[in-house]
Amino acid sequence: MASDSKQRLRYLDPATLQKLAPLELIARQVVEGMRVGHHKSPLRGFSTEFAQHRPYVHGDELKHIDWRVYGRSSRYYVKLYEAETNFTATLLVDGSRSMHFGSHTTNKLEYVKRMAASLAYLTINQHDSVGLGVFDSKLRNYVPPKGTMGVIRTIDEELSRVDPEPRTDVAGILHEFAQRIPRRGVVMLFSDLFDHVEEFIKGIEHLRFKGHNVVVFHTLDPAELDFPFDGTCRFRGLENEGDIVTQPRRIRAAYLEELGKFLRQIKVACERAEVDYVLADTSKPVAEVLTGFLIHRMHTGAR
Repeated sequence: MASDSKQRLRYLDPATLQKLAPLELIARQVVEGMRVGHHKSPLRGFSTEFAQHRPYVHGDELKHIDWRVYGRSSRYYVKLYEAETNFTATLLVDGSRSMHFGSHTTNKLEYVKRMAASLAYLTINQHDSVGLGVFDSKLRNYVPPKGTMGVIRTIDEELSRVDPEPRTDVAGILHEFAQRIPRRGVVMLFSDLFDHVEEFIKGIEHLRFKGHNVVVFHTLDPAELDFPFDGTCRFRGLENEGDIVTQPRRIRAAYLEELGKFLRQIKVACERAEVDYVLADTSKPVAEVLTGFLIHRMHTGAR
């Protein structure tokens, strides 16, 4: 994709992509598929030397269907060959109303859109496949994984169509995609995780049980992290919780204590499930957050 094409896409920043260019998104553990010279896999894929068939699943490219087999059996099968892309990445973006909070230049939703678009481009650029799911209380937009550069524009267009609903159901979406994704791959979640923590933990454990590599980008605004408010403030509930009028200095200590417990609970759960956890502060440049994540992942290698 040429530089002028990147500039026409809303959520791709050429300067960010330039900083990410030397880096690679590495899949941890065994995933289905391989790229010669990078990650080993016992499984087969699409390339030039035929290996076997497998049943067609939603999202497979129609060009790989074996129509002769269909003519004999009236069932759809795709041809598998010796090699294909290293992995499939699925990006799950929380589009609920709480993600629209922002105390400075951008809100959380716009921030994660730029993160997701950048990682989608990086994934395609290294010859892997990527898809997108945008959700709130249920799945709203879905782009099936593809390994062609054209999927970047489709993802960019879907991200621009997000129309937020008040509530979110992170856990429900994780369970849905644990069942929906037919092949083991990489699942990246972008959310403030303002949902039932216990259910969220069950969701990531479900994905891990299915063999997926999981990354959680826990995205919060600096005002949510530091609670810098003063005077008398009205706090508006963005997900139908109602409004609260109070003096922040009276509740700051209690708020920060509860926030600390919340962050620790999420981080410990991710560590136990062998899920990569990234606290994304929206006051930091997207390139800085993603570069730190990618360098750490490359240095630690596949586990």
